[in-house]
Amino acid sequence: MTDEPPPIPKDLGREQRRILHNSLLALLVCVLVLAAASWALSPAMLRADGGLAGLLRFWAACALLTVLWVLVGFAMVSRGRRHSRDDIRGAAFGAPSARIAVPVAFLQNTVEQALMAVIVQIAVLLLAGAWAAPLVAGQVLLFALGRVTFLLGYPNGAGARAFGLAVTVLPTLAGFILALAALFDTALAGVS
Repeated sequence: MTDEPPPIPKDLGREQRRILHNSLLALLVCVLVLAAASWALSPAMLRADGGLAGLLRFWAACALLTVLWVLVGFAMVSRGRRHSRDDIRGAAFGAPSARIAVPVAFLQNTVEQALMAVIVQIAVLLLAGAWAAPLVAGQVLLFALGRVTFLLGYPNGAGARAFGLAVTVLPTLAGFILALAALFDTALAGVS
């Protein structure tokens, strides 16, 4: 990674179009991966059909694979700080240098995304049930793809990192909507 930040876009509209293009491409990838996971995987294959204990074990595995990316970001920042005279004192004593700015941004964004993802994963599994386990497995795969492409694109500006951000967040957003729908369905079933 370079120590130089990307230049400020000369044409904001062009950069916004790149963001939209890469986000739409990410949406297509998410739909294809989640559809393939739903088609190819079963709750039994994922060992998520053993009642509450099976769902919790499956979620624990998914959460660990999601949080792995926080550990990757932490390791990048930690290593960068140890090898940078400008950064070794720590975050309390100044903004990160250009040398570790991208890893710091990656770590911060990954912590935010992982928090939402693991909460949505457990909500989907407990509210929608075992049938949704293949979708959660697909979300974990997309989270990994999203983090890698976000990190690789980050030095090249918003348009370049948009694919990775969207691939990370769109499955979480879809899971949130699914869990919310399952919650309302359960609430309505309790009323009737």
